[in-house]
Amino acid sequence: MGLFGFGKKKEESAPACACQCGCPTAEVDVAEVAKEVGSTADGALSIKVLGAGCASCHTLLENTQKAVTGMGLGVEVEYVTDMAKIAGYGVMSVPALVVNEKVVTMGKVLKANEVETLLRKIGI
Repeated sequence: MGLFGFGKKKEESAPACACQCGCPTAEVDVAEVAKEVGSTADGALSIKVLGAGCASCHTLLENTQKAVTGMGLGVEVEYVTDMAKIAGYGVMSVPALVVNEKVVTMGKVLKANEVETLLRKIGI
């Protein structure tokens, strides 16, 4: 605050989205997701990166692939760019990470170790 209590007030801002468009990012409650994720109907693990083809989306895809490989999971990470399919997940900001059809992050570019930590927290 400036003299006499006037001046700029510190503004609280939401974290910027990865695509730099200003859309909100989402923090996902890992404990809630862990209850819901489980496995697919056939017992297989499904991991998808939803993106628009931008550099941030490709980075999340690469980091997710590194995490999956590092964890020794025999799973192929699917990259979804169809905006209708992305909207079907309720995702409003990309990149997004989907595990067993549940969105676990959106609007963030996670590092490989962060993806691995997230997968371990949800029981993968």
